[in-house]
Amino acid sequence: MNLSFDIIVVGAGHAGCEAAAAAANLGSKVLLISSDITKFAQMSCNPAMGGIAKGQIVREIDALGGLAGIITDNSTIQFRMLNRSKGPAMWSPRAQCDRFKFTEEWRRHIENIPNVSLWQDTVSSLIETNGKVCGVKTTLGIAIKSNAVILTNGTFLGGKIHVGSTSLAGGRIGEPAVFGLTENLLSLGFESGRMKTGTPVRIDGRTVDYSKLIEQKPDEQRNYFSYLTTKHNSLSQRSCFIAHTTLKTHNLLKRGFEESPLFSGTIKGVGPRYCPSIEDKLRTFADKDSHQLFLEPEGESTYEMYLNGFSSSLPAKIQYEALRTIEGFENVHIIRPGYAIEYDFFQPTQLKHTLETKKVENLYFAGQINGTTGYEEAGAQGLMAGINAHLKLNQKEALVLNRDQAYIGVLIDDLVIKGVDEPYRMFTSRAEHRVLLRQDNADERLTELSYNIGLASEDRYKRMIEKQKLISKAITHIKKTTIKPEVINPFLIEKNLVPINQARKLVDILLRPEVSILELKTFGEFSSLEISEALEAEVFEATEIQIKYQGYIERERLVADRFSRLDHIQIHADFDYSKLNSLSTEARQKLMRIKPTTIGQAKGIPGVSPNDINILLVYFGR
Repeated sequence: MNLSFDIIVVGAGHAGCEAAAAAANLGSKVLLISSDITKFAQMSCNPAMGGIAKGQIVREIDALGGLAGIITDNSTIQFRMLNRSKGPAMWSPRAQCDRFKFTEEWRRHIENIPNVSLWQDTVSSLIETNGKVCGVKTTLGIAIKSNAVILTNGTFLGGKIHVGSTSLAGGRIGEPAVFGLTENLLSLGFESGRMKTGTPVRIDGRTVDYSKLIEQKPDEQRNYFSYLTTKHNSLSQRSCFIAHTTLKTHNLLKRGFEESPLFSGTIKGVGPRYCPSIEDKLRTFADKDSHQLFLEPEGESTYEMYLNGFSSSLPAKIQYEALRTIEGFENVHIIRPGYAIEYDFFQPTQLKHTLETKKVENLYFAGQINGTTGYEEAGAQGLMAGINAHLKLNQKEALVLNRDQAYIGVLIDDLVIKGVDEPYRMFTSRAEHRVLLRQDNADERLTELSYNIGLASEDRYKRMIEKQKLISKAITHIKKTTIKPEVINPFLIEKNLVPINQARKLVDILLRPEVSILELKTFGEFSSLEISEALEAEVFEATEIQIKYQGYIERERLVADRFSRLDHIQIHADFDYSKLNSLSTEARQKLMRIKPTTIGQAKGIPGVSPNDINILLVYFGR
């Protein structure tokens, strides 16, 4: 067999699917290899996309021409905008998905990309010559050539599953782990570690008494993740439910601590701080009498439910008995117990900002192999790896997003510059310029960049331009339109607001925190703007944000521009820091190990002080 491709993507999870789609849509000939091609972008854990900061990432993936937003919209069974009570920088879309439909949609989209070929097999090693990757070898003994390889192995590298005292090899329950590839990468000089994640029990929803739970209904106003989606899918919308553990639950769970692989030392990997197992919560928050749980549907028509917040590696019997002490779960039946999984990862400081490895040319890592957790973080890395692999093979400039351009830029910069000591999860607090990185303006920030490299389509770009024009017209209209007291005062009085005593500009009314732009539609003659129904919600939301938060946005832009100047001061990757004796020893060691390519990147390295940065600036004549 003489198989040869431009790019091989190993693994068909969220990272692998985005990587393969992006590279192929840009024009590369791509081979996507997976041990099971029926499980594209499998939702191994909770059946949801988005959430705090993660929702912003999905919108950024979409704005760049990725597929996660479109797939999510096609499989959504509940949509909610989180943090509406806070400022718009914190608003985060979240969608509960039909996880079966989600995978089906990914398979359909991948199969409709002409440049993607599929191969069902497991990669056991790389083919490497003179420091450059040349292809892969599989467990079937087949060598496949390529000019670049993107590894997106998820939790499968050396995967080990734990339930109580029982341990078995596996990348997911019922699926084999991958062995050989980690050892191959170690022989090439890479540094590896172990991490741990977990997943909760799956529950038979027919055995739950929902009358004892708190219902979480979908938002009345359904929104979308993709900027291209114009109508809702045909799936029935479903509610989630909130339950609570009790002291009796906690006491029962503690009976299993002796058999817990987490506490016995059986599990060596580091688990996620922000998504701990239930036994971890009982240890860390020993003063708490109760913990909140979220019961979430796995699909539109299945009775299988996911119990968010009850991740566990305790014995199945303990999990079952403890669940039955929770109100509403007295007669519950478990479909599958929760389990923990350990897996190999590779310290991401071994990567460039393009996600290409520093040790082997044209080899890229994306997803949990880099120590991250979450579908959204994985998809973002896959997208950027796919884009940059294609660009490099075609001798084009890399696409690297800055921290003031995208959460994706923050994510990759954190990984490459700071590394990880626990599974990395994105939060709004990680983004120092989050006022600029809102979910409503991801297209404004990123679509033109993607369009210029050939990934974002003409239709997507034109839609973004049209939206920006409409926002500009709406802002001008609101600032110019005058409204009389007799017209607006009944509305203001009804809202218990101070009435006006003379004609005022509509913008003065909108600047009141209690007034929304949608409430002013009746008074402001917005019909003259000729905004289509498909764009109306987006345009009005963005208009209101830009008017009400103009001062904050402008101030943050000035701060970002000041910091971004450091990103324009280049450092050669092979610069010898040992000759700068005035640098601290810690700074010199970390700079030599991480090899930043700009002063801005150097500034983000832990242990590099402001004084060290000043020394570099003086040396480089700034």
